[in-house]
Amino acid sequence: MKYLIKGITWVLFGLIATGGMAQAASDNLVIFDWAGYEDPGFFGEYMEKHGKAPDYSFFADEEEAFQKIRTGFRADLAHPCSQSAVKWRKAGIIEPIDTSRLKNWSKVMSQFRNIEGFHHGGKQWIIPIDWGATAITYRTDKVSEAEASTLLSFINPKFKDRISMPDNLDDAYALAFLANGIKDWNTASMKDLEDASNFLRKVHKNVRTYWSDPAELRQLMASGEILISWAWNEVAVVLASEKHPVEMKIDTKEGASTWVCGYVKLANAPGSEQKAYDFIDAFLSDSAATYLLTEWGYGHTNETVMNSIGAENGFADLESYTKNTLMQSPLDPKIREKMIKDFEKIKAGY
Repeated sequence: MKYLIKGITWVLFGLIATGGMAQAASDNLVIFDWAGYEDPGFFGEYMEKHGKAPDYSFFADEEEAFQKIRTGFRADLAHPCSQSAVKWRKAGIIEPIDTSRLKNWSKVMSQFRNIEGFHHGGKQWIIPIDWGATAITYRTDKVSEAEASTLLSFINPKFKDRISMPDNLDDAYALAFLANGIKDWNTASMKDLEDASNFLRKVHKNVRTYWSDPAELRQLMASGEILISWAWNEVAVVLASEKHPVEMKIDTKEGASTWVCGYVKLANAPGSEQKAYDFIDAFLSDSAATYLLTEWGYGHTNETVMNSIGAENGFADLESYTKNTLMQSPLDPKIREKMIKDFEKIKAGY
């Protein structure tokens, strides 16, 4: 099994950054992505055709990525998720994608194509690729089943300095809203947001670290330094494969958060448009879908693969997977702006 490790040796980073701008050092494709998605297992067909992996730059949070792009960072493709779809389109930083240039587009399940913001005005703005959850992930040898069954364990004094949270606005507030009984954050009032921020302030008292790379978190959980985390599917899947006593629990009393992510074509991209389409097509292939599902524990939008082995790997269908969860959908801009300000204060101890 190959695992996602930030900065793995087979990826060539040809980015030159100057004054907030970035440009490719060659004509190579540039991908702005989450750490770990540089694993060639995801784009084998692209490698076969072009013989070289794309260059990568990473982000830990979609708001960080959004602001960086708006201030001049240039790349060919980026990898945002459902909650950012509308914002990125309205900001004019992405372009519609011509799905007729993707030979694997027909394999994408219809339920994913028209997610809010992914398809708009008769055009496809995001190609849906991966889906999964952010949920309580814990050391089974140190945390009881009862403790793992409630999100209130994040504020339990017993776990002071043994908690890790994502340095990710959307995931953090998904936890807070769920803990306060809200599963649709678009029904939340400003008072609900205030309550969510207050919950995160309580969590902060127990936090040892805010993780930005799942590989970092895996190391902390493997060593036993972190006992409970709010994490993505891959953390538990990889650690369990390495025989560490770590599990992810989606069906807590309060639920979990779910999301769908995909690739966008950035406006004014510097590289080859054909390479960009080849890369997306490779990620939609049967081999990439199988690899993502079996080695990383995420769902894929490839209907052929999911119908074949999805259910046995915990992904029957989107509807059942997202039941009793907070689906990360586009937010009211006023709510989101307040979240951004509050989260920075919370992490600073205020």
